[in-house]
Amino acid sequence: MPSFPLIPLGELLTYAPEPHGVEPDGEYPIAGIYGFGRGMIQRAAVAGREMAATQLFRIRAGQFIYSRLKSFEGAYAIVSSEVDGYFVSNEFPTFDLHYEQLEPGFLGWYFKQDRVWQQLASDGKGIGARRERLHPRRLLDHAIPLPPIEQQRRIIAKLDGAASQLKTMRRAADAARAELNATIEAAFRKVIAGAPRVAMMDIAPLVRRPIAVDPDGSYPELGVRSFGKGTFRKPSLSGIEVGSKRLFEIHEGDLLFNIVFAWEGAVAVASAADHGRLGSHRFLTCVPDPRRATSNFLLYYFLTLEGTERLGAASPGGAGRNRTLGLKGLESIVVPAPSLDAQLWFDELQQKAVGVHVGQSDVAGELARLIPALLHQAFY
Repeated sequence: MPSFPLIPLGELLTYAPEPHGVEPDGEYPIAGIYGFGRGMIQRAAVAGREMAATQLFRIRAGQFIYSRLKSFEGAYAIVSSEVDGYFVSNEFPTFDLHYEQLEPGFLGWYFKQDRVWQQLASDGKGIGARRERLHPRRLLDHAIPLPPIEQQRRIIAKLDGAASQLKTMRRAADAARAELNATIEAAFRKVIAGAPRVAMMDIAPLVRRPIAVDPDGSYPELGVRSFGKGTFRKPSLSGIEVGSKRLFEIHEGDLLFNIVFAWEGAVAVASAADHGRLGSHRFLTCVPDPRRATSNFLLYYFLTLEGTERLGAASPGGAGRNRTLGLKGLESIVVPAPSLDAQLWFDELQQKAVGVHVGQSDVAGELARLIPALLHQAFY
């Protein structure tokens, strides 16, 4: 792509505040800006008598706007038609564009780049760019590469097309995921219908594998995310860092419970990559009887509404870290125990669903990576 002249925004934008006094009986729909180049926020109207502010500023569709305080994290946008006529505080400077030189869409796409936010933030002085408000003068001094107006339109069309395709793909993936999840749930209900219920201590008892800590040793820990989002690997600790903390070895296939957040789905199955990692006393490991149950089947149960309610009932106490899954409470939870063949069939169905999700994510990921590449091609 040929290089284009760098033009200061001061030659392309005009600072255009439209102040309005706040009347107690007035109604003022309020707008905001999402971070990371995600556009405008549409908020409900607020009565003047409920505001501390005595003055607001009306914004118009097609204007350029940013947040003084959140500029470092990409709170820049073109005012959308949905918030035309809404109001903002003086923390949101607003500018009219010189349309004969600059297309709104071109500027909107330019400010979706994190390198631009970083460059403007790095110009900050004093207490630090992340805390200092970006002054309009500094914004207007910033120069952008400016192709002819017709080329701007071609760039906008290309980027809009890629974004539309990505949105369509994500929407289709979400619909397919919802349908697939409904199918899996229906299959699970069918599998457990009429199945006996068995206490965890009988079908998947607790197994502890304590290790001796050597002060000169290295100990890689494992964590469990909430809401069924799997395990994560923590940095290794030295024996000195471990201190008196008790550690227990985790094996592939273990059903893991984080006792602090089990009530919100902090349950997972250890993968092959997790084998040999360690958990503190806050992580309980249960090992299903291979003749009677599988870890993945039990995991699915504990992530259903019924399963998380059972974990909640076994986690007495207040909210958050005061709710701890009790050992005896876990052992006493009764779980559905259909035949092993039925569980294996269901696990295979789950695995196929995971494959579909991964395939969809890979395609969407490729397209998502395409947009930054197109942005770089367009502006550098």
